[in-house]
Amino acid sequence: MSTSPPPLWQHCAHGADPVADPVGCRGIHVPGHTACLAHLSGTDRDAYLTGLAPGTDIDFRGTGFTRSLLQALLNAVHDLSTGVTRFGNAQFDSATFEEPAQFETAVFEGYTSFVRATFTGFTSFAGATFNGDARFDHAVFEGYTSFAGATVKGYASFESAILTSDASFEYATFKGDAWFESTILKGFTSFAHAAFENGASFESVAFEDVASFHSAAFECDASFQSATFRSGTRFESATFHGDARFDSATFLTADRLGPLVCAGRLVLSGGKFGGPVTLSFAARYLECRRTRWAATAEIRLRYTTVDFAHAVFEYPLTIASEADPFVLADGSELAEGAFAGAPGAGVGLASLRGVDAAHLVLADVDLSLCLFAGAVHLDQLRLEGACTFGSPPSPAGRRRWSLVRFTQRRVLAEEHHWRAGRAGAVRGWNVAVLGAGRVGPLQLAPVYRALRKAFEDGKHEPGAADFYFGEMEMRRHADDIPRGERGLLTAYWALSGYGLRASRALAWLGTAMVATVVLLMAFGIAQDTPKQTATGTVPAGGGEVTFTIDKEDPKNPTGERFTGERFEKALNITLNSVVFRSSGQDLTTTGTYVEMTARLTEPVLLGLAVLAVRNRLKR
Repeated sequence: MSTSPPPLWQHCAHGADPVADPVGCRGIHVPGHTACLAHLSGTDRDAYLTGLAPGTDIDFRGTGFTRSLLQALLNAVHDLSTGVTRFGNAQFDSATFEEPAQFETAVFEGYTSFVRATFTGFTSFAGATFNGDARFDHAVFEGYTSFAGATVKGYASFESAILTSDASFEYATFKGDAWFESTILKGFTSFAHAAFENGASFESVAFEDVASFHSAAFECDASFQSATFRSGTRFESATFHGDARFDSATFLTADRLGPLVCAGRLVLSGGKFGGPVTLSFAARYLECRRTRWAATAEIRLRYTTVDFAHAVFEYPLTIASEADPFVLADGSELAEGAFAGAPGAGVGLASLRGVDAAHLVLADVDLSLCLFAGAVHLDQLRLEGACTFGSPPSPAGRRRWSLVRFTQRRVLAEEHHWRAGRAGAVRGWNVAVLGAGRVGPLQLAPVYRALRKAFEDGKHEPGAADFYFGEMEMRRHADDIPRGERGLLTAYWALSGYGLRASRALAWLGTAMVATVVLLMAFGIAQDTPKQTATGTVPAGGGEVTFTIDKEDPKNPTGERFTGERFEKALNITLNSVVFRSSGQDLTTTGTYVEMTARLTEPVLLGLAVLAVRNRLKR
C-alpha cells in the first residue's frame, strides 16, 4: 500500500522568522488565530484549550509539542467523570513530540493520523483504544515505543515507519487490517500475545534486532513478504488461522522459527536462511519453493504437506515428522486446536523436483504423492524411519472376477499419473493434479534406478527390489528400446516379475511340471519296458561264440495311458528334471525331447523363484 504525501496547510506565521523559530514551524493554524498551538500566546493557548471538551475533533498537523504542551492538551480532553482521555478525530501528521509522549489509555473515537510524525524519545500508547482507523505511516520513533495492550478497531497502518529503539506491541489487538509494510524496527520488537483479527501485513519490514511474536494470534491471513530478520526471531506458540506468507523473507541469524501453528498455507518460497536453524511447524501446507539454506537445517512438522521443489541447500537438511505435539520452553505442549478432528499428524512430501538431494534426509515422511522427476543425486537421498510410497491399485476396488492384478510394490506418483493417462487405463491409478506435469517411462527409469541405489546403500534390499521392478517396468514400456529387447523384458516380467516375484516363478514351474507329467504319460513313457535280447552264431568247427546284446526301441503307448503306474514314472522323471538329473527311464522319442525341454526350463524357473525369495529376505 502506498501513502500519499500529507496535504499542504497554511504554515504558522512564526515559521518565517528564523530568529523566533530557528527550526521553522509547520504547524497548522489554530482556528481563529494565525499561529499554531505551539506559538500561541499563553493567554490565547489557555483560552483555546479551555474550550476543548473530551471527544473533540482536533487538528495539530505539523505542530511541535513539548512535554508540557502535550500534557496540557491531554488534560483538556480528559473526562473527569470516567477518568479517560478522549479524542474525536485526531490529526497529528508531521507533528513533533519531545520526550516523553504518553497517550496511555487514551481513547481515539474517530479517525487518527500520526503520518510522518516524529517522536524524539519515549513514546507510549499502552492501553490506548483506537475506535477508528489509525495511521502511523512514515512516522519516526526515536526512543522506546510501547503499544502494549492497545486496541485498534479499524485499519492500522505503520507503513514505512521507523522505530529506532525497542518497541512493544505485546497483547495489542488489531481488529481491522494491520499494515507494517516497509517498516524498519531497529531495536528489540515484541508482538508477544498480540491479536490480529483481520489481515496483517509486515511486507518488506526490516527487523534489525530480535523480533518476538510469542503467542501472537493472527485470525486471518498474515504477510511477511520480503521482510528481513537480521537477528533472532521468536514465533513460539504463534497461531495463524489463515495463511502465513514469508515469501522472499530473509532470516540472517535466526536459530529457530516456531513452534507455531498455521491452519492454512505457510509460505517460505524464495526465503533465505543464513545460519543453522530449526523450523517447527504444525501447518496444513508448507511451501518452500526456491527457498535457500546456507547452513544446516532441521524442519520438524505435523499435519503438513510440503512442497520442496527447487529448494537449495549446501549442507545437511532434515525433514521429519514429529509424532508428539511440540513442547514449548515452559514445558507445556503447543496448542493445536486448529487441527481438531484431523485424521492424523503425518507429514507428506508433494515435490522434490529440481532439488539436489545429496544432503537431504527424510524421516517418517509419506512420499506417496511426491514428484521426484527432475531431482538430482537421488541415489544419495537418505530415508529414515517409516517413509512410505504409493502402491498399485488393489483388487478390492475392482470387480472380483477381473483377471488384471498388480503386484504390490512401492510406486512413484508419476508412474500413477502416467498409467492413469494411458488409453484403457485400469481404475485405481491416480490422475495427475494440476501443475504436476507429464513424464513418461524415459524420465522415470533413471529415478527408479537412483532410488534403488539409495535403498541398496542403506542395506534395504526389499525396498531396492521394488524400485528395481519399477525401473524394469519403465524400460519395458519405454519407446527407445528395440523390439527384441522389449520381448525379452516382457518374457522376464511374465515368468518371474524380473526375478522378484517367487509366486510367479513357482506358478510357472508348477505349470511346467504338470505339463511335463501329462506329456510323459500321454506320449513319453513306452508301452512296455524294452527287454534286452542276445543273438549270436556258433561256428561249425567250434571255437569262440560271439553274442550281440541289443534292446528294442521303446514303443509308443497304446490303450490306457493315464494310470497310476505311468503317473508315478512321469512324476519321477519330472522331479529329476527340475534338478538337472536324468531319470534313466526308457522313453519314446517324444518323451526324450519332453525330458530335455524340462531339464532346460524347470531348473531355471526354480532358480528364479529362489532368487526372488532371496531378494525379499536379504538385508
